[in-house]
Amino acid sequence: MTRFLEISNHALFWYYLASNIAYLAMLLVALRTSAVHQRKLESHCLGWLKDNPMAPPITIIAPAHNEEASIRESIGSLLALDYPELEVIVVNDGSADRTFEVLQEAFRLRPVRAVYVPQIKSADVRGLYRSGVDRRLLVVDKHAGGSKSDALNAGLNAATSPYVCVVDSDSLLERDALLRITVPLLDDPKRVIAVGGIIRVINGSEVEGGRLRRIRLPRKSIETIQVIEYLRAFLIGREAWAQGNMLMIISGAFGVFRTDLVRAVGGYRASSIGEDIDLVARLHRLMRKKKSAYEIRFVPDPMCWTEVPSDLKSLARQRARWQKGLADVLWSTRDMLFRPRTGRIGWIALPYLWIFELFGPIMETLGIVTIATALAMGALSRSFFLQFLIFGYAFATVISIGSVLQEEITYKRYNDWKDVARLVSYCFLEHFPYRQMHMLWRLRGLWEYLRGDHAWKEVKRTGLASAGAR
Repeated sequence: MTRFLEISNHALFWYYLASNIAYLAMLLVALRTSAVHQRKLESHCLGWLKDNPMAPPITIIAPAHNEEASIRESIGSLLALDYPELEVIVVNDGSADRTFEVLQEAFRLRPVRAVYVPQIKSADVRGLYRSGVDRRLLVVDKHAGGSKSDALNAGLNAATSPYVCVVDSDSLLERDALLRITVPLLDDPKRVIAVGGIIRVINGSEVEGGRLRRIRLPRKSIETIQVIEYLRAFLIGREAWAQGNMLMIISGAFGVFRTDLVRAVGGYRASSIGEDIDLVARLHRLMRKKKSAYEIRFVPDPMCWTEVPSDLKSLARQRARWQKGLADVLWSTRDMLFRPRTGRIGWIALPYLWIFELFGPIMETLGIVTIATALAMGALSRSFFLQFLIFGYAFATVISIGSVLQEEITYKRYNDWKDVARLVSYCFLEHFPYRQMHMLWRLRGLWEYLRGDHAWKEVKRTGLASAGAR
């Protein structure tokens, strides 16, 4: 037993070491690429692109299910975006609240007779409506399909542009968001097939008339910690993976894709739990199978702002659902592991997700149990135990502080020094006790997935109009 505990504890130490070294490497890559991106962005005249009729047309697809609290502000902000060739499709996915009525009142919707060809299967469409206020807005009213994927597929069937931009209807885009996210498309339109944008937390900020008036940190601790999570995930994780053309997820809140390729893979998989990571994985599979040169890019500018859960119950549901989505896509792509044709996706990206993301909460739980048992049995020296705790805590905290400082040095969205100081202070709380709570939520998601519970549980939201009112 003592020998087993000794082996387990040493294995856990090397596991944590490998995980933290990987994050440190990603931080260094992200610091370099952020500077490169800023220089590249300065070389493009966004004002010229705004008025350029040659800019590629984009269709924004915004699925909406029970979004009456924020739908007016969100869609108003989409229509106010600076972009020359824009179409906005809102898919009312069988909302049981007043989502459709709010849209009808705010944008004077009128029924239109248009040819709707369901190339991709989705729940039945009840009707199409064009706005009398802004003809760029089309509303697809459909029966509930039971998933966000179903709603997105209905929007894909109605889209007419070579590129589709997928957003959440409860998110808010900055006015020049589309101009910035299309920069990689203009750089290399033949190779770049998709671009992901950064997602930031809007809780605590001031929103007026569908526009972000003032950026502030949330007041609630649970929301502030999520700000750090998002900074680390996007500014470090996704930016680094994109540099190696191994980005495996483009957030469902903001991403641009080539329409023909999304249709070529059959649209969004209706049964998928995490439709965003699932689509990107299938795009990688398609392009690798075709042996085509391609890139999936990431733009680190702070462009899309979303409301995050403000209570523990909703946050637990969201994180459990994310873990279920990860398990679902990894299981469906297991045949891509360690295959020559899948290249770095099958040899680096997917194994990393299996080892450090999917099995991460299991390894941490086992580690806590074995270390506690070894300590109780006297098989683990207290000095080694303290060194292990201090090393893991300090290393992880430094990575989080690095993501905060990267944001402040490069983008400077939080201009109040008190907000920056508060963010840094919360970095010390993120890895204890928040990390342990997050571990339990992810374990719950894995357990639900294994026993066949793939339901999409509702997350409580207050709406963009009140995002800064708390």
